[in-house]
Amino acid sequence: MTSASQKAFPVSWDQFHRDARALAWRLHEAGPFHTIVCITRGGLVPAAVIARELEIRVVESVGIASYHDYSNQGELKLIKDIAPSIRETKGKGVLVIDDLVDTGKTLALVHTFLPEAHYAAMYAKPQGRPLVNTFITEVSQDTWIYFPWDMGLTFQPPIREGAAG
Repeated sequence: MTSASQKAFPVSWDQFHRDARALAWRLHEAGPFHTIVCITRGGLVPAAVIARELEIRVVESVGIASYHDYSNQGELKLIKDIAPSIRETKGKGVLVIDDLVDTGKTLALVHTFLPEAHYAAMYAKPQGRPLVNTFITEVSQDTWIYFPWDMGLTFQPPIREGAAG
C-alpha cells in the first residue's frame, strides 16, 4: 500500500460525492451522452452518481483487473466485455467513467474498444492524465488514494511523524 515514497490521499464518502457531482457539472457541458460505460469496480460508484445527475439510464460496465493485490499493478485482464451494441457505436455518445486513471493502461485498453468515447475519471495521475478528457483532481504519481469503500475509521498519524528525515 504505502511506502516511504508514497503519499496517502484518503477520500471520505462526503468528499467523493462532492467530487462526483463536480465531475457531473463538467460532463454536462461536454455532452450529451446516451450511455455510460463504467470500469469496474472503481467506476461503479461515480457512474451511479453521474448517471443520476445527467439522467442517463443506460449504464454498462467493463471489467478489467490490473491491481491483483491492492498494491501492485500487474498485467491487465479483461473480465467482462462491453455489450456488442455499445461497442458497435465505437463510443459515439458514450461516457466512460473510472474512479482513477493511474498509469493509463486500463483506459488505453478501453480506448481500443471505444475510440470515440468521452473519458472521465474522478482523480488523475500524471502518467494517465493524457487518456482522460475530464477529471476533477490531479494527484502526484506517488500518491495512493484511499477510497471510502476500501477504508474503515482508523487513526492517521500526523504527516510530520511519518515523514522521512
